[in-house]
Amino acid sequence: ALLCGDTTAQRMGRLTLNPVRHVDPFGTLLLPGLLIFSHAPFVFGYAKPVPVQFSALNNPRGDSILVALAGPLTNILLAFLSAALFYASPFFSPDFSPVFEKMLQVSLTLNVTLAVFNMIPLLPLDGGRVLMGLLPPSIARYFEPFERWGIVIVFSLFFLIPTIANHFGYTFTLFNDWLFKPIHAIVQAIAVLFHLV
Repeated sequence: ALLCGDTTAQRMGRLTLNPVRHVDPFGTLLLPGLLIFSHAPFVFGYAKPVPVQFSALNNPRGDSILVALAGPLTNILLAFLSAALFYASPFFSPDFSPVFEKMLQVSLTLNVTLAVFNMIPLLPLDGGRVLMGLLPPSIARYFEPFERWGIVIVFSLFFLIPTIANHFGYTFTLFNDWLFKPIHAIVQAIAVLFHLV
């Protein structure tokens, strides 16, 4: 966003690696805590969104797509880096090598998971931003009101509804079909590319 003309995050002190500046009380602390406490099958959380003033971008429609893609592409880049670092494992001690490889495996899977999840085409996720930038303005404006409910919709579709359905003996496979399958396919493709399997 900064490269495309928006200085909002810079002015608000959000261009920092200090994690405290990005903590969201609900998304970073309460939500993961509730999911852990309720023994949910999948625990996740989120940080405060980085503030972007899309109207301040040099080319608001085109640049908003670039800004939205920056996060998922960074996750994919980190996944590639994690895979490449497996080749450094033999240089560590036999005691540390398995730990190092496990950390890389988690990093690879987690970064691909974040990339795929954030590309779900719902606001305020990155996929929703990309969709908004690609749709004609006359159609895109109908999706804007859903932004405030985006996280609730995602949480309901992927966690609440499947949990309720399972309780009544029904199988709701949206999470598996939309997330696990593409995540697994991308992780496997990266592993094959780096000759890890």
